[in-house]
This record gives sequence, C-alpha cells and structure tokens, in this order.
Amino acid sequence: MLSRAFSEVLAVLAPPICAGCRGVLPRADSLVCGDCLRALPWLSGARCPRCALPAHSGGRCPARHAAFELSWAPLAYEGSAQELVTALKFGGRLPLADVMAAHLAATAPPGLVRPGVVIVPVPLHPARRRSRGFDQAARLAGALGRRTGLPVSSCLRRRGASTRQVGATRAERRRPDRLEVEAIGSAPARALLVDDVHTTGATLDACARALRAHGVERVSAITYARTL
Repeated sequence: MLSRAFSEVLAVLAPPICAGCRGVLPRADSLVCGDCLRALPWLSGARCPRCALPAHSGGRCPARHAAFELSWAPLAYEGSAQELVTALKFGGRLPLADVMAAHLAATAPPGLVRPGVVIVPVPLHPARRRSRGFDQAARLAGALGRRTGLPVSSCLRRRGASTRQVGATRAERRRPDRLEVEAIGSAPARALLVDDVHTTGATLDACARALRAHGVERVSAITYARTL
C-alpha cells in the first residue's frame, strides 16, 4: 500500500514524460505516447539491400565498396524516431533500448536475424562511454539479443582519439584514419552489427573491416534508423 501511494505521489510531483514529444504520459510505466508511436516514420517500398536507401544520389550505391554485405533499418531518422534515438543516446532513457529492439525484432528481414548469426554492437569510444555512463549500441544489441535469442558478442573496441560523428561532414566521416576499430577475442562466422543510426555508413564500414580482418566470413548491419 505504501509503495502504491508513493508511486501516485511521485506521478503527481514528477509525471512520466514521453521520450518523443515530452508530453505527460497517462501511465507511469509508459515511455512513448500513442501519438508519437503512430507518427514513427516507417520506411516501406523497395530499398537497396546494401545501403538501405530507397534511392541513390548520383545513381551509385554509397556502400558499394563497404565491408558489410547488407544493411537495413526500419525507420527514417526524422520525426519521432529521431526523438527516441536522442532520448536514449543523450537523455539516458535506457528502457527505450527495449522498445527500439522490439521494433527491430518485429520487422527485420529473416535473412538478417537468423540462427548462426552473432550480434555485435558498434563500440563507443571508452572516453565517451565514461562520460555518458553507458553505450547505447550495446544496450540496443543486448535488448535485441534477448528478443531474438541470438548471442551477443562485444568483440569490437575503439582505439585512438575520440571523434564525434555528430556534426561531421560526409568527407570527414569517410576519412580512413578517422575511426580506429579492432576486433578482439574469438570471431564468429557471421556477424550482425547493431547501431542506433546509419548515416554515411563510415562507422559500420570500419567495424565490418575490423571483423573481416579478424576472420569473420560475413558481416551485415542493422540500425534503428536510416538517414535519408
């Protein structure tokens, strides 16, 4: 009785806030309001299996030379999807990782999420992880692993100086020496890279190259959202 009364008082003093629109939620155990869920910008129609874009700028796939074979994302990185990623990544709304993993597990093509695949989170630089207190890709990968039953291996790590991809130009993101990633431990035969957003693909490519150099035979990638 005391805990219920405390929860009711807490809901009045600090009502639950939607991670998308930041409006007050009707239930304390909710994370996202119905309007924001209905407004999620789901991607549909034909898309390039390599870069996950519906159309190529200039007619050429930007991932044609990438070390990953396939990539996929269920949502465009805009609107409420962008708000959810921001709330997880910079707002520390960690339970959102399970909401996002549920969207991935429910809509992922069967060729990506299947037995024999090992989920590998894209690593955050140690300095950034210490500053943030968590690694959003690791949280998302763990939640996806629990929902799909696939094993998760944190077999990648970042080296070198910490660089921010947010705000960097495409040329800066694609610079070969910008990201230093190495694989450690045992290498799975098939790896599925997991991250929150696929922008230029530079980070996914760096991770895929590290896995390939470590003996991984096939690398695919899945992200919650795709920058169009």
